[in-house]
Amino acid sequence: MINKDFLKWKFTAKVSDASEITHPIYERGEGHPIILIQELPGISEPVLALADRLAQNGYKVILPHLFGAFGKYQPLSNTFRVFCMRKEFQLFSQNKSSKITDWLRSLCREVAERNDSPGVAVIGMCLTGNFAIALMGDKNVVAAVASQPSLPLMKQGALHLSPEEITAARKRLDELQEPMLAYRFEEDKLSGVEKFSCIQAHFNSDGKERVRLKTLPGKGHSVLTYDFVDQAGHPTHQALKEILDYLERSFEKVD
Repeated sequence: MINKDFLKWKFTAKVSDASEITHPIYERGEGHPIILIQELPGISEPVLALADRLAQNGYKVILPHLFGAFGKYQPLSNTFRVFCMRKEFQLFSQNKSSKITDWLRSLCREVAERNDSPGVAVIGMCLTGNFAIALMGDKNVVAAVASQPSLPLMKQGALHLSPEEITAARKRLDELQEPMLAYRFEEDKLSGVEKFSCIQAHFNSDGKERVRLKTLPGKGHSVLTYDFVDQAGHPTHQALKEILDYLERSFEKVD
């Protein structure tokens, strides 16, 4: 049974236009903090199951509630909600990130300070996958995973990051001397070959691997949630093991 027992609090921070954004935060577990950013369908049971797995492996899961009903699968209504949240999400923008990234950056700092931690890890998925790459440039982030990054919509050959964010992420990854991880399924159209080629060109073109790009076989989309198979030997199960190993190494380096 999925554990829905979370400590709930709210977090408010200013974004680039000086306006304030507030969202609820769900928190559970003990250990180094991981900020798990929800997918478009919502904080549904597969996302909560991922939170369970992370908590069971010794991490404190910080789950920002950005849109939709908690614990429900609502892809259509959440799509409408996100399109209406133009102050926070700019889904078609290329060469810049959504303003919600500013809020998430402030959340990373708040979580690190609250937990007296040397830093936080970040996992973004689909709509929020690119956010994990942008957040990797922050000094409070020690590890990041971009699962099936999809933004900007309809522009697979572009990134949802500003040139400054790309530069900051490259610099931070060079400092940490550990490539962040990115995943997609081989036949996924929302996070396609062109998207990974674009990431490769911006982060790994000088022969240094800053983003480790992992392509899983098959037609799935949500590597860690809706298409995850909790069975030894399955590609998604192996992906989660790789992520847990990466998180452990990353936190050991900064402890």
